[in-house]
Amino acid sequence: MRSFDKDFLWGVAASSYQVEGRGEGPKAECMWDVFARNGGTIYGHNGDVTSDQFHHYKEDVKLMKKLGVKSYRFSLSWPRIFPESINEEYAAGYDYYHRLIDELHKNGIEPHVCLHHWDVPMHLMNNGGWCDRGMAYAFEVYAESAFRNLADKVTMWSTINEPWCPAFLGYETGEHAPGLVGQTQKAFDAAHTLNLAHGLAVRKFRELGCNGVIGAILNLMYPRPATNCPEDILASDRAAEEGFYMFTDPIFKKRYPSRILEARNVTVPVEEGDMDIIGEKVDYLGINYYTESAVEFDPSAPEQFSFVQTHYEKTPMGWDVVPTGLYRLINQVRRNYGDGLPLYIAENGCAADDKLAGSDESRVHDHERIEYFKEHLKQIKRLIDEGANINGYYAWTLVDNYEWALGFTRRFGLVYVDFNDKRRVPKDSYYYLREVIAGHEEI
Repeated sequence: MRSFDKDFLWGVAASSYQVEGRGEGPKAECMWDVFARNGGTIYGHNGDVTSDQFHHYKEDVKLMKKLGVKSYRFSLSWPRIFPESINEEYAAGYDYYHRLIDELHKNGIEPHVCLHHWDVPMHLMNNGGWCDRGMAYAFEVYAESAFRNLADKVTMWSTINEPWCPAFLGYETGEHAPGLVGQTQKAFDAAHTLNLAHGLAVRKFRELGCNGVIGAILNLMYPRPATNCPEDILASDRAAEEGFYMFTDPIFKKRYPSRILEARNVTVPVEEGDMDIIGEKVDYLGINYYTESAVEFDPSAPEQFSFVQTHYEKTPMGWDVVPTGLYRLINQVRRNYGDGLPLYIAENGCAADDKLAGSDESRVHDHERIEYFKEHLKQIKRLIDEGANINGYYAWTLVDNYEWALGFTRRFGLVYVDFNDKRRVPKDSYYYLREVIAGHEEI
């Protein structure tokens, strides 16, 4: 495959809590409902309504079709399917997903189902959440339920989106639910449980003989060295242990990195057989990329690195815009794990300060987002032409939604959403990406 040939998979990605809203029927509170209510965001926002895709899914699928994408990666709402107990499946909780999937198929769009994108039911959080090993086996029950209910309509699956976030943002920095700060050992406990849950789901997929493919989706972070001196290069590799090796090495090498465990004085609660489960063969790796940081050697820091200032333009999220970072990251994956495994860019996009324009408010001029897409797609083309096994690209995201701890204050969508009346207005970036997918815009 060279560049973006006819088999290249163009898609958009979203998550249940960010776009669905509460919808109808029983749905348990999840940890993000509680986090928002207890001051987890300072904006007073939550996911009760958000973009309301639960009721607007036909409109959104129509927008996908007009965009030209062939895949929609969305997550299931665990609290919608097991609202009371992991021992009691609510079969009607799948009704919405059947409607959505049928609508996608009707419009020539393949569903890509992600089992989990952070909305853990509170009845499981109250039992210890991801710090409790039992959560991995609860996830296995949930995954089996999803496979049995949807595998006849879905052939592309992913397990847990960005496990680094609930582990380290949830238990160490407190930026994400459940909002604990400084609980470093718990963060590593959670990381292991999340990895184990991933492996159990993949194993269950194989046991059930499901058609199609299943993979992992990771937000890999490999900060570049500030200079080419050996000390900074080593600092870069050490900085990658939390956001890269902690999740790739267990899957592909059945081991955890040791330096970070020693530096932070923590352990990983591995039991006999765990690494074989986590290392269950995946069919592809999805990589989410938004930014890249830089580090230098710092002998006074426990892990011997510290982040440094850069000159790059930043998005409203405060993230550097570094398209070449994607090139470096994919090549790091290739160096470590080879070229045999198919790769997908499972998320890529940027927030912008979008405003409705025109006398009828029918336009959104988001030039910064167009430039962001253009420069990152150039790097993907470069990688493919150099032999990288990249099979598809998912833009984050179709419609503006609930941006976790930042509520509705950040917009990532290709389509503007008025959060009052739920009106959808395609942005200039939507029309740009449509031209790219159609092959009319040269990369």
